[in-house]
Amino acid sequence: MTDKTASPDNLLKQIGKQKGPAPVHDWDPPYCGEMDMRIAADGRWYHEGTPIGRIAMVRLFSSILRLDEDGHHYLVTPVEKVRIRVDDCPFVAQLLDVSGEGRAQRLTFTLNTGETVTAGADNPITVSTDDDQQPHPVLDVRHGLKALISRSVFYQMVTLADTASASAVSDKSLKNKNSEEVLGIYSDGVFFRLGER
Repeated sequence: MTDKTASPDNLLKQIGKQKGPAPVHDWDPPYCGEMDMRIAADGRWYHEGTPIGRIAMVRLFSSILRLDEDGHHYLVTPVEKVRIRVDDCPFVAQLLDVSGEGRAQRLTFTLNTGETVTAGADNPITVSTDDDQQPHPVLDVRHGLKALISRSVFYQMVTLADTASASAVSDKSLKNKNSEEVLGIYSDGVFFRLGER
């Protein structure tokens, strides 16, 4: 069901010149339907099948994006909430800045929207495998929204990775019973598993 009042222009008027993520989790507006807007797996935004070429517009929309408990993504303003489609993750981590070393190392990612996120306890990195058994590395951005870590950035992370014996890894969820060593990387004092050695 699509509501004709749910349009990009209406949303842009409501959010004006929003800078950074809006407090969408504090807002509880009525659901106004589904908009023909999609975020592709490569992070590109589309409206009615046409790419949204203005990065400023994409940044503005991404600032009001919310993932609800129903598993759907919504653009949320104080007065309306519209559902959009997301093929994989709504963001893509395209650049990596590394500072410090060892446990004090900090990994700061720049997303396709220009937003920066430092991996740590509040913004963990997880790596699963896709249907082709290829790594699917993801960074938690905020409130359940995730960024797919681009292949080039993931390879950069792998070159920086350390190995730890599975028994030395304190977080039991990082241990792999089939491997004696875990390949991972530190950021903000947290060890994130990237794979097995």
